[in-house]
Amino acid sequence: MTTDTAPVTVRERVIRLAADHITAWQRGYLADESAAVAALARLRRGAGRPTGQLPDLWVLIDTGPLHKISDGARPLSERELERAEDALHVALTLYALHQQSRRTGMYQADRPDRRRGLGAAVRRMMKPGEIDAPVHKRLVRAGTAADLPSCAQRLRDIVVLLRQSDIELDHALLAGQLYIWQWPGGADVVRRQWGRSFHAWHDKPADSTAPAGRGTTTRTTDTDKDAS
Repeated sequence: MTTDTAPVTVRERVIRLAADHITAWQRGYLADESAAVAALARLRRGAGRPTGQLPDLWVLIDTGPLHKISDGARPLSERELERAEDALHVALTLYALHQQSRRTGMYQADRPDRRRGLGAAVRRMMKPGEIDAPVHKRLVRAGTAADLPSCAQRLRDIVVLLRQSDIELDHALLAGQLYIWQWPGGADVVRRQWGRSFHAWHDKPADSTAPAGRGTTTRTTDTDKDAS
C-alpha cells in the first residue's frame, strides 16, 4: 500500500536550502575552519544590499537544488526562482552578519518549545513584561517596507541589535517568509506570522538573574578573527 504525499512547496524548498547552507557554515565557523570563516566574511558584505550587487556571492549561495525536480515537485517558474534566490540572499547574508564574532550558533531552528522566529527574537530583546516601543517599531517598519531591498535594510538593523544582545534567530524560517513576502498579499501573511511569533514568546530564562537571551551565550570582543 502506498501513501501519496503532498509535493514540497517552494517556500519549504527555500527553508530547507537555507537551513542546509547555514548549518554547514555554522558548524565550520564554530570549529574555526578557515573556509567557513572566509565565507561568512564575504557574505556579510551583502547584508542589506540587493542580490545583484555582489556577483561573487553567487558561488557561495548554491541555488542548484531549486532547479532539481524531486519529492514530486514541479519545475519552478522564472519568477519563482528569482524570488527564491532573493529571499535566500537576504536571509543568508543576514545570518553571516548575525554570527560575526559570536562563539555560539546564532542560527537556531524555531519550534513550539523554543521560539526563534523574528517576532520572538525581537520580543526577547525587551525586559520581561514590558514592551520597548522603539524596538517594536523596528519590527513594524520591516513588515511595512515598500520592497524587498527596503525590508532587507530594516532587517539588517534588527539583526545588528540581536547580535549585540546574543539572541538567536531562525534565519531559514526567515528565508521562507521573505519568499512569501514578495508575492501579492504575501507581506500581510508574513506580518501576521511575525506578530504571532512576537506574542507567542513568554520570557522564562533558565537563569532568573540573567536578562532574556543573555544567560547562556559567551560574548566575544572585537579582537576576534572576523570582527572587522
